[in-house]
Amino acid sequence: MQATTPVAFSAEQMKWYEQACAKIDPQRLQNLLYAITDIHSPTGAARAASEYMAKHLDSIGMSSRLQPMSFTSGNVLAELCGSGGGASVLLYAPIDTHLELDEAEKLLTGEADEVDMQPSAQMIDDWVFGLGASNPKGMVATLTEVATALIEAEVPLVGDLLVGMADGGMPVDVSARQHAGMSNGVTHLINRGGSPDFAIVMKPWNWVYHEEPGMGWFKLRVHGTLGYAGVPRGTPGFRSSVVPAATVIQELEKWIIDYAERNTSGQIKPHGWISGVRGGNPERPAFPSAVTEIFFDVRINPRTSPAAVRAQFAEFVRDLQVQRPELVLDWEMYGSVAGGTTDPQNWIVQSCRRGWEHIERRQHGESDLLGGQTDGAALRRLGIPTARIGWPWPAQGAPLPVAEGLGGMGATYIPDLIPCAKKIMYALIDTLTRPRHELGL
Repeated sequence: MQATTPVAFSAEQMKWYEQACAKIDPQRLQNLLYAITDIHSPTGAARAASEYMAKHLDSIGMSSRLQPMSFTSGNVLAELCGSGGGASVLLYAPIDTHLELDEAEKLLTGEADEVDMQPSAQMIDDWVFGLGASNPKGMVATLTEVATALIEAEVPLVGDLLVGMADGGMPVDVSARQHAGMSNGVTHLINRGGSPDFAIVMKPWNWVYHEEPGMGWFKLRVHGTLGYAGVPRGTPGFRSSVVPAATVIQELEKWIIDYAERNTSGQIKPHGWISGVRGGNPERPAFPSAVTEIFFDVRINPRTSPAAVRAQFAEFVRDLQVQRPELVLDWEMYGSVAGGTTDPQNWIVQSCRRGWEHIERRQHGESDLLGGQTDGAALRRLGIPTARIGWPWPAQGAPLPVAEGLGGMGATYIPDLIPCAKKIMYALIDTLTRPRHELGL
């Protein structure tokens, strides 16, 4: 990527920026984060959290409204109007969590005894714990604190500030709740009055990104015949689906790794993982399953269409069947979301990079390659120039045990969020205090 385009702050803009940053209150941010983490809001059931945030955004001086999507689901959109003639900027974060943490999820999550895997919040010193306390609710609280500080600093805005939080942001498809997930909420929000000139998405990793991947969901089925544990191997007419699936899994894992390498470009490395294997019935272990199903997710580079990824996988299956003619396979692509990209020279991307460099005191340079999928891709696909900016993740040094790996994304050290808040504040002052023509609009 080219060097960041320099655009100077005037002395007055720098004064407004410093005044606004001085109003950022870590304790207030922590209290809000604790409150919203304590509201359980799995995908498709985040309406209570959105209702809470609608009231809170009203209380800080914004005009907010709830956007119901069902009895259990809804979004919130708030607005602060400037004097006129400027751009509108949306600060956006999802508000739903990726897990339910009910008994039915134990096979997915394990015992989930750790503090970040609980639907209720805990607060110790500068830490907040609980399901989603980092992602997404750390973002919800930080963006709200940025808006609050901007309002309290009485910065004379020309443009309009929007704050939006939506249900359905997690990469899931909850059929029991009207197929919530896969960015259904942000699409609803944007199509109902929330479309801005620019958007800023806060997500983990301490870089500025101008693009994000989509995702492709596949099922690969290995066919055999229904068997019986009492028959010897080699019995005519019996063909296991389970044992050959082990070979297929190994070959698929190699393909996924190669796929990510072949499709890497820009800021994106589209990783993928085998998510699970399904077959048989634990109540009937005497009968080997006639079908073993393997399902997985691969990420999709914005310069690669879901159809092209489908074709790549089809080629893999054809080649595997040529090499292993004894395998009986079929497959389907049952979910696809395209990636999204914004011109890296767009004003909002460059403004966020200037904010990043102002706080980090160094040039931005090349970011780590990204594989995580967010609603930012949907915003870009809807034609909204979008910048993603974040903070170091995961938090280090937690005073309580947290889950290994991704876990509940629920451990937040408040001081980690403050530099990111100041970077976002820089972009807001940079953008909302200028007339449209200075922003390329």
